[in-house]
This record gives sequence, structure tokens and C-alpha cells, in this order.
Amino acid sequence: MPAPAAVRPSTTSRLEATFARLRGRGERALVTYFTAGDPSLADTRLLVVEAERRGADVVELGVPFSDPLADGPVIQRAAMRALAGGTTVLRVLETVATLRAEVSVPLVLLTYYNPVLAFGLKAFARTAVDAGVDGVIVADLPPEEAAPLAAEAEAAGLDLIHLVAPTSTPSRVRLIARRSRGFIYVVSLTGVTGERQELPPDLAGQIRALRLVTAKPVCIGFGISTPAQVAAIGRLADGAIVASAIVRLVEERAGSATLVEDVGAFIAELKAPLRAGLGDPPQTPPPGAGFRESAQTPPPGAGLREPAQTPPPGAGSGDAPQTSPPGAGLRGSFQTSPAIRTRS
Repeated sequence: MPAPAAVRPSTTSRLEATFARLRGRGERALVTYFTAGDPSLADTRLLVVEAERRGADVVELGVPFSDPLADGPVIQRAAMRALAGGTTVLRVLETVATLRAEVSVPLVLLTYYNPVLAFGLKAFARTAVDAGVDGVIVADLPPEEAAPLAAEAEAAGLDLIHLVAPTSTPSRVRLIARRSRGFIYVVSLTGVTGERQELPPDLAGQIRALRLVTAKPVCIGFGISTPAQVAAIGRLADGAIVASAIVRLVEERAGSATLVEDVGAFIAELKAPLRAGLGDPPQTPPPGAGFRESAQTPPPGAGLREPAQTPPPGAGSGDAPQTSPPGAGLRGSFQTSPAIRTRS
């Protein structure tokens, strides 16, 4: 006789508790991203432990995938290195299980739908929760097509986090706000991941519109890379998501004895503007406040500007960060390829 389906626990999830605690003390969340397995899964474990120690409130782990259509060249290269090193969905989950004994910070997987389908929706949701995963973001899964995974995630107690794009219609924003769990991921711009010199001038309006339909935590990602930009995001939203700037620093310091220390120092700089004192709820900043970064002011000590002519051998990822791959899906609804890839 089959075992009864798991029922989502009635207790508050780790993500919900984290954002409630931060809101209670007038603080904003720093969400840091690492590509799992870059430069190795052992290094990923050390980096996550250090990230929590230096102030990260939520850690996203990117599951490397062979066709990362929402990612710019920095994260594309990281994914290719991780795949070449043998990183799989199962090995990422094993790493999370090890980490869960070392950290209390919420852990969120960022993946694409094909690896999840190949793993099996029920198996993925339950194995992820058993390992200690708190939430999952599936970059190419629109909420309109997410019901099968959402059902398994709900039953297992896994927060399924959806993305809002700048081009999302009001009705779609309401749909995403209803269905997202843990927090709502606001994509700050059209295009793919990557560092930008400027944040969009209409971002404040986008957040105001979202606040009208939900009280759920709102975190902003894509194009956020400096403490000044993080500070501007902190005046608008519940959290700032920093990905490519961290992944680039990992790429630059890979093999160095100071890798973990250097990344930790950068995370501490990013967290500093988000600490208590910003008020609650987040306030809209004056027009342009902190939204434009001078090309002469990279993150202190990070050295995060990469010479365009020196990508890692074989990277094959020459796309400019500002260019969205055809059909990248951040402009409305992602379409799932009919030919499901099984590589993880």
C-alpha cells in the first residue's frame, strides 16, 4: 500500500521566518548566489559557510545546467566549469545535506526545469527538503505551467519562488504574487544576469505596483553588484540579490589560498548598507539615489571588471550581459522545450 502523501508543515518556513525577523528589526536581506561546484563542491561548502558568517541572510545555489538561457557569460562559464568537474543535481543535494549541519541560513536552489523533470518532480521536491533545501527558483518555468511542481513542492514543504519581470502585466504580477512562496524574485531588467553600471530608473515604480498586491517579501536581482546599488535596493525592497559579481570574484580567486576570505570580505561590504536603520516598510528613494555607479568605482578590493579579451579557455560565452538570448523568457512566459534534456 503506497505511503500517504506528505503534507506541508503548518509551521513557518525558514525563509518566512528570516524575512519576518529582518523586517522586525528594520533590516534588509542580502541574498548571495554561488554556482554549485565552481570551483568545486568542497569550495562551495566553504564559501556558503563564510557567506553566512559575513552577513548573508539567504544563499542561492545555482544548479549547473548545459543551457542556462537566463544567465550571462559570467554564470555561464561557472556552470560549464562545474559540469566539467562532475557536478550533478544529486551531488548538489548531497552538498546541501552536509551544509545543513553547518549553517542555519536559508538555502535556495536556482535551477532550470529540465534537470528537475529528469530527476522527477516528486523525488526532487522530497529529496531537496530532506537535504535541507528551503526553496527553489526554476528560471524557465512560468507560473502558468508550474502546477505539477507546485503541488509536489507544497506537499514536501518546499517554497517555490517565482520571478516577476519588468514586462509582466498587472494580471500576471497578481498571479505571481499569489503563487510565490518564501519571497518574490523581482528581475530588475530585461535581459540576462550580469553586472550593470546602472539600475533601471523605473524600478521604484515596479516595486510600488507589486506592493499594492502583496505583503510578501520582495527581493530584487539581476544587475546588482556594488554596495551603493545594494543600498538603493534596500530602500525599495526586502532584499538585494547579488550573483554575477560574486561568481566573477570566485572565478578570479579560484585556486588562491585567499578565495574564501576575499569572497567573505566582499559579502560583508554588500551587507553593510542593509543593516538595521533603514526603516520598515522600505521607503522609495529620491529619483536616481544610488542608482548610477561610476565606472571608476568597482566594489572595494574586488577587482570585478574582467578584460573582455581573456575569457577562460573554451568558455564559448561571448554574449554581452545586456543582450538577452532569443526567447530568454524574462519578457513574459518561458516556453519549455519539447525535447527534455536529461543532463544535470
